[in-house]
Amino acid sequence: MTTQQTCLDRYFRAHVRELEPYVPPEALEILAYRAGLDPAHASKLDFNENPYGPSPRVSEALASLGNVHLYPDPIAGELRGELAAYAGMDVDDILIGSGADELISLVVSVFVEPGDVVVDLTPTYSMYGGVTLQHAGKVVHVPRGDRWEVDVPAVLAEIERGAKVVWVCSPNNPTGSLATEEEVMPLLETGVPVVLDEAYYEFSRHTFAPLIRTYPNLIVLRTFSKLAGLAGLRIAYMLASRSVLDQAHKVKLPFNTTHAGQVAAVAALRDREYMAANLEALLTERERLIALLREQGELDPYPSDANFLLCRTSGDAPGLHRELAARGVFVRHFPKPRIDDCLRISVGRPEDTDRLLAALDQVRPATRQAEAVRA
Repeated sequence: MTTQQTCLDRYFRAHVRELEPYVPPEALEILAYRAGLDPAHASKLDFNENPYGPSPRVSEALASLGNVHLYPDPIAGELRGELAAYAGMDVDDILIGSGADELISLVVSVFVEPGDVVVDLTPTYSMYGGVTLQHAGKVVHVPRGDRWEVDVPAVLAEIERGAKVVWVCSPNNPTGSLATEEEVMPLLETGVPVVLDEAYYEFSRHTFAPLIRTYPNLIVLRTFSKLAGLAGLRIAYMLASRSVLDQAHKVKLPFNTTHAGQVAAVAALRDREYMAANLEALLTERERLIALLREQGELDPYPSDANFLLCRTSGDAPGLHRELAARGVFVRHFPKPRIDDCLRISVGRPEDTDRLLAALDQVRPATRQAEAVRA
């Protein structure tokens, strides 16, 4: 290491030097190339994207996009107007963000001082803790129960100790479990900011958003990356009381979302029939996938209210993950406590399900091991 580099290192923030970088998803083309496959004959079931893509109206709106030489509307007024009707909220209760991750960062920026504690409910989405650490906060991981339920007494105890924010993902990623009123209401009653990440709420048809009118400490996050099929355009929204949004606007970058993202989201919302048809197709395929996996026997799926399934394997989840990838089926493995023997599988099209089942029939490590033991 050069002397100049050694001198520079002392200027980096200490808590940033200690962070582990987030490993982003790889494009389907790269994954397929690595496996020696044509992308057209592969299934990307690892990041919960909508395999059907957005409404044709989105493509039409983007094709006719104008004024790209001008800065976008900093408050996304047209989009917020469409969302007010869609979400049943007032326009002033909505803030638009560049993906849910930016909204997570805004929440932490508003509430968390260096050294402050936030609570997340593990296993869950890693960015709640990751963004907190980026802001020099501290994370207390409260484990979920055996059925992935919220351990309310444990969370309340952390609030008593001074926790500043509680993160609740519902349906939870990666377990697919839905938070209940019995779990959320005691947390809201404390007055501590409670963030409900509802990225997958359309698949559950359940939301806590109406409670914002009664509990100004409730913040709801949603995204256009899942059902609406706009993951590549990074557009999401926050529903919250005006007292929260007044502070969030102070730390939001002025032009945080693109003109293209706003226009695409408006077009998606104006084609509710397309989104409804996609929703029904994915819910139908979710149930078909659950039934076929249980019949095949290699994976044991947990119940899910999202567009993915967390599946317990026979024990060698990393090995099965590699075997599936070699056959053009790309799913997600988390080397984390309690789920390191699981795979998370996004719900895809019927042909994706068929490709997954065919690959499992080829691999079937648990069946081969059982047969070897019997022999």
